Amino acid sequence: MSQFWSPLVRTLTPYVPGEQPKVTNLIKLNTNENPYPPSPAVTAAMQAVSAASLRLYPDPDSSQLKQTLADYHGVKPNEIFVGNGSDEVLAFVFMALLKHESPLLFPDITYSFYPVYCRLFGIDYVEVPLNDEMKIDIGDYTGRECGAIIFPNPNAPTGIPLPLSAIEQLLQAQPQAVVVVDEAYVDFGGETALPLMQRYPNLLVVRTFSKSRSLAGLRVGFAVGHPALIEGMERVKNSFNSYPMDRLATAGAVASYQDDAYFRQTVQAVIDSREEMTRALQELGFTVLPSSANFVFARHPAFSAESLAAGLRERAIIVRHFKHPRIDQYLRISIGTPEECQQLVAALTLLTA
Repeated sequence: MSQFWSPLVRTLTPYVPGEQPKVTNLIKLNTNENPYPPSPAVTAAMQAVSAASLRLYPDPDSSQLKQTLADYHGVKPNEIFVGNGSDEVLAFVFMALLKHESPLLFPDITYSFYPVYCRLFGIDYVEVPLNDEMKIDIGDYTGRECGAIIFPNPNAPTGIPLPLSAIEQLLQAQPQAVVVVDEAYVDFGGETALPLMQRYPNLLVVRTFSKSRSLAGLRVGFAVGHPALIEGMERVKNSFNSYPMDRLATAGAVASYQDDAYFRQTVQAVIDSREEMTRALQELGFTVLPSSANFVFARHPAFSAESLAAGLRERAIIVRHFKHPRIDQYLRISIGTPEECQQLVAALTLLTA
C-alpha cells in the first residue's frame, strides 16, 4: 500500500534504535540506559498526581519544570525549552534553527539521528571526519562556511569529550552560526557548555533525563539557550504540538532534580563501573577509547567485533555493534551494574581466550 505515501517518505532511511528484546534474564548493555532506577522521589511525585487532573490538558508552557531547571542551572525560564525526550527537542532544533542555505556540519561518526533529521527536513549537511584518534578536531569546523553546527559532547558512540575551551574557540570562530552541543552524556564526566551561554547567543545546549537521571521510559528532554533561539523553537512547537509534556512526566522530572544527592550517587556509581570495566577490557587486550559517557567503545586486535557481539548474544548479553566504516570493529558497551559488568568481562574472557 506504499502508493499512498507522500513522495518524501520514499526517500527516507529511518533511524534504527537500539534493540529492545523481550527476553528474561538478559544483560542489556546496548542502549546506554542507566542501570539504576530513578530516585524514589520520582515515583512518589508521579503517584501524587491526581487522577482527576488527567482529564485536563497539562500546562502548555511547562512552567514548573522550566522554573526547576532554571533554578538548578542558573538561567532564566525563558532560556529553556522542554519536550518529549531530547530526540523530540532535537527535531524542533533542526526545524527551527538548522536549515539554512549553507550546510549543517556534524562529525562523520556521531549520533546517527542527525542525518536522519536532515533528510526528513530537507537540510543540506556535511559530515566532518573525526581525526585519527577518533576525536572531534575543532579546527576542522572553524575555517569553513556553514549554516550551523551540531555535535554531541561527549561524542557518541566514541564517548570522547571536548574541553570547554575548544567549544568556546568554535563559538568565537563561527559567530554567525548556531552551535548546538548535545549533552546527553555530559553528567558522566564531560564539561558542560552551559557557562558559555550568557556570552555566546549562538550557543544552544540540549540535555536529556534519559541517561543520568534514569528516566528513559518517561521521555523528557530540554534545551538551554538565548531567548531568541528558544522563541524560534517554541514557534515550531506551537505549530505542531502545544502540549508536549504530560502531567506525570512533569511531576517525575521535577522530582528527579529535587533529589540531587541521589542523582550524584548514581552517576558516580556508573563512573566507577566504567573505569573498572575499562581496566578489565584493557587487560583482555582491548583498545578502549577514553570515555566520559555511560558506555565504552572498544575493539580487540585479534577478534572481530561482529563475532564478539554474536558470542555475547549467545550468552544472553547484548551490546551494540555498528556496521559502519571506521567503526565496524568496535563494540559500544553500556555500563551496567557491577554484577552485569563482571558477567560481561567473564564472557569476553572466554571469547578472547
